[in-house]
Amino acid sequence: MKQALITWSDAGVTGPQPSHQMARPASDRGPVLRLLDQNESRYDVAWVLSIPQGETPARSLCRSIEARVRKVELCVIDTDDPTDYGRLFRLLGPLVERAKSELLATNVALDVLLSAGTPQAQTLWVILVQAGLLPARMLQVIPPAFVPVPHPKAVREVRLDIEGFPEIRAMRDEIARLRAAAQKGTSSLLGESAPMVELRAKIERVGASDAPVLVLGETGTGKELCAREIHALSPRKDGPFVAENCSVFAEGVLSSELFGHEAGAFTGAGKRRRGVFEQAHGGTLFLDEIGEMQPRVQAALLRVLQEGTLRRVGGEGRVSVDVRIVAATHRDLGAMVKAGAFREDLYYRLRGATLLVPPLRARPGDVERLVESFLAEIRAKKGGRRLRVTREAMRALASHAWPGNVRELRAEVMRWAVFCDDVVNVSDLAPDIRSGSGSGSASASAAGSASGSDVRPLRDVVEAAERAALAAALTAESGNLSRAARALGIDRNTLKRKMRAFGMAGDDEAER
Repeated sequence: MKQALITWSDAGVTGPQPSHQMARPASDRGPVLRLLDQNESRYDVAWVLSIPQGETPARSLCRSIEARVRKVELCVIDTDDPTDYGRLFRLLGPLVERAKSELLATNVALDVLLSAGTPQAQTLWVILVQAGLLPARMLQVIPPAFVPVPHPKAVREVRLDIEGFPEIRAMRDEIARLRAAAQKGTSSLLGESAPMVELRAKIERVGASDAPVLVLGETGTGKELCAREIHALSPRKDGPFVAENCSVFAEGVLSSELFGHEAGAFTGAGKRRRGVFEQAHGGTLFLDEIGEMQPRVQAALLRVLQEGTLRRVGGEGRVSVDVRIVAATHRDLGAMVKAGAFREDLYYRLRGATLLVPPLRARPGDVERLVESFLAEIRAKKGGRRLRVTREAMRALASHAWPGNVRELRAEVMRWAVFCDDVVNVSDLAPDIRSGSGSGSASASAAGSASGSDVRPLRDVVEAAERAALAAALTAESGNLSRAARALGIDRNTLKRKMRAFGMAGDDEAER
């Protein structure tokens, strides 16, 4: 990428020097040339600013700069008082716009030098850059008088905390508030039932903080969507969002996935690999199925959360990480703590804020809205084909218990794209939905118990439930075995074995 430099001239003016300006020693070449003397200071373009009284010495400076920079331009700023903040600010406006159109718009990175010009001119660079009006890096050349011996680095980049500018901070906070309000209307957590409205309100409050979050809920309720929503509403939204499922790896593999490893740490570790903590640095790390994490990995995770540093597998040095943790599980972690299956200290560290995602059966009024969303997804993928669901079919969907929650509902709707043409009738629904065997109605359950009809052996019921769960996961994940296994919370080989047992795929297909 090309580099450009904008600086005021440091060559003084013609005639008497201002009383506040001290004469430089002959050995001091000035901050502009001292900057260009550094090996890392390689510029393709340089703009030198001067007032009319300083034009002649500024031209001499430009000739010296041309020995190091290919294209040098002198820009005369029409003022006889370079200490007038207001006039300087107005005169710099056109130059800033020109820099945006001629330099930044053509992918040229921009530096401004704070060490040349009057204190007022230097202050205006800070305001323009910090306010975002001039996207540039600010550089300072350390004065020789303050560094009497050779300094290891004569140039420093100046970074200022924006919190020091109250009006800019207020503007930033207002922008954050408006963005959060706008995102409410485009939330990926669909539904207008009371539980979902309450959940979104909690997510909005939690998102603005940096506290760790524990998301609880049954499989398929949308815990990862909650985590993504929290990230999108947080101060870390411009950083990475990284998700990891803790249930699909053995202990040693999970440690490597989380914390990374050094080359040669174990067989097959040919080179250094960053773990998800390092990948999520500056952003959010979502740890799904945290309840499945092995005790030794729990201990290592606790240390990282406490110290903010990690040690890669097979490594000696410590690496600093800055991440926000959002953990999720369908298990009762409190009960696991009492049973000794989960570390109590880690539990309290993770549950800075706790969110409970309601199961779909607790919000049947949202089923229609979700179905409409999934149908719109089908139309986007299938070239505009529109499916209409009859009222009878919609009532059957709303009365179903949905043990697989939203994931199961989505898989059902995606199945219609294959088997339905224009209208989805009750007869097109999956057998358990059509028969009402999955109904959440208490009266239906009571009637079934009273009649004693259609009682099946427990083994048959369990196998049917497993088969339905596998089919739903495979449909939802478009047949991808790894993703389907992750969604089901089982190992990929276990999924393949069950598929063969149920006759759901041949060996060749199961290997996909």
